[in-house]
Amino acid sequence: MGPIMLAFLLAALAWVLVAGSYVRERHPVWFWYLTGYPVAVVRVLGTWRRVALLNDLSVSRRPVRGLVGDLVIKGEALRPITPRISFPKATRTGLLVVVRLHAGQTPAPFIAAAEALAHTWRMHAVRVSSPERGIVRLVATASDPLERPGVASAPPALLSALLGALESGGAWVVNLRKEPHWLITGATRSGKSTLLARLISQLAAQSVALVGIDCKGGMELGLFGSRLTALATCRREAAAILAALVVEMQDRMRICRAAAARSIWELPEKTRPVPVVVIVDELAELYLSNGTRDDRAETEQCSTYLLRLAQLGGALGLHLVVAGQRVGSELGSGVTALRAQLGGRICHRVNDPGTAEMTLGDLNKDAVAVAQSITAEEKGVAVCTGTDGGWGRARSHLTQPYEAKETAAKYADLTPELPGLSRALESLDAEGNA
Repeated sequence: MGPIMLAFLLAALAWVLVAGSYVRERHPVWFWYLTGYPVAVVRVLGTWRRVALLNDLSVSRRPVRGLVGDLVIKGEALRPITPRISFPKATRTGLLVVVRLHAGQTPAPFIAAAEALAHTWRMHAVRVSSPERGIVRLVATASDPLERPGVASAPPALLSALLGALESGGAWVVNLRKEPHWLITGATRSGKSTLLARLISQLAAQSVALVGIDCKGGMELGLFGSRLTALATCRREAAAILAALVVEMQDRMRICRAAAARSIWELPEKTRPVPVVVIVDELAELYLSNGTRDDRAETEQCSTYLLRLAQLGGALGLHLVVAGQRVGSELGSGVTALRAQLGGRICHRVNDPGTAEMTLGDLNKDAVAVAQSITAEEKGVAVCTGTDGGWGRARSHLTQPYEAKETAAKYADLTPELPGLSRALESLDAEGNA
């Protein structure tokens, strides 16, 4: 062995034992570029033909000779041909491979083979997409980017909230200007309440009115009461607040009509009404009825008001964030109609397939399967819709309730007044004392 080769081996050993561990811990992206990516390229290029044959990703070319009349002519064996792939392109979290399909091929076999590709290439996961006809994109992630999601500073845009990290490695941002209404589902201890706390913490510092509806006596949203313009703790109060918001919506319609504006965002900033974000925790409490006439009437009122706000509120600065452990058809047709108006979807681990189907089924069947695979150990992990119309896995930043409570108290002086909501709650108090 020559001195140059020996020096090279010693340097490689030093990298693996000392420098590699340091860089992996402090600078994981650079470690991936310098070490993980070259090894992954060798695996992808070296195993592509074999993995394509084993998972039916290839096509067979028929021989030029075969049957002629009643005469059997011995032909050549069918030759499987694998589709061509691009050279794997490095990304911050893994690599990207573009596959050019043969005539007659579809993305379906590649979606079915995603798990096999991940195992063969020793990657955390492989996501399959088809941006155009005849092309399949294989996006492989080397490790789980949601294991330790990092969060940067809050985005400056009004009605935007930085919730955590996406599986792609980017920031998970919810922008209510782009997608005005959201549905959030998740079982107990799945991360749903933590996500709501993070959302409120992000919106508390902005010039928006936060309205809470928590029919569990205010146990969850009551922690942030100092920053809430109004809080309903029972269905009776919820019906009154929602009715007042519908009146507020009609007032804003008149203002926009008088100014020849199609939304409040076309009005001058000085005359623009304050945006309102209505956060509903545990939707089922609004829709479940004990069968009495008054109870059914309140349920129908809440259902009607929520649907009207969802249909017309987006352009008028009235936004809905609706959360619940389960959202199923057993809650009534009103829930199904409301769901159709909630374009943003976030699904944590759920206890029943129906809730995952109700949350994501009308968007993408594959998203439903991924949501159902979330384990109890993956707290905060969810499947969410993106601004591009697609979907992906994400994880919210861990926000403890006391942290959100302190943030709400810090920005309590930013809480705007909505006279209609105050009058509605005062009227209820007067009726109760009468």
